[in-house]
Amino acid sequence: MKTIIHSDNAPKAIGPYSQAVETNGMLFVSGQIPIDPKTGELSTGTISEQTKLVMSNIGEILKTAGYSYENIVKTTCLLADINDFQEMNKVYSEFFPTNPPARSAFAVKDLPKGARLEIEVIASK
Repeated sequence: MKTIIHSDNAPKAIGPYSQAVETNGMLFVSGQIPIDPKTGELSTGTISEQTKLVMSNIGEILKTAGYSYENIVKTTCLLADINDFQEMNKVYSEFFPTNPPARSAFAVKDLPKGARLEIEVIASK
């Protein structure tokens, strides 16, 4: 059985998907781009600001489902420009001061709404 997770403190889905789905003690959080949940607008800030916003939005989804950053076991980071990797990585690492999750990071041609960054996570209890 799966449970659909929705947080009003994170951006609404911009397509036919759920913010997250929980099943069998695992939480699958859909890729999050830097959308301000209050305005629904894409952030035009620096990659550091965008990474912080994405990770904060992920945190709200985790909290709604009863998880935390410590429960994250895998992340996938998509960047429109691989030159943003180091700056993204600095902010990303602040959310995982110890025992960071497994991770993949890729440069991709395009992201939804022209975003520069998208991060998805898998968490486990």
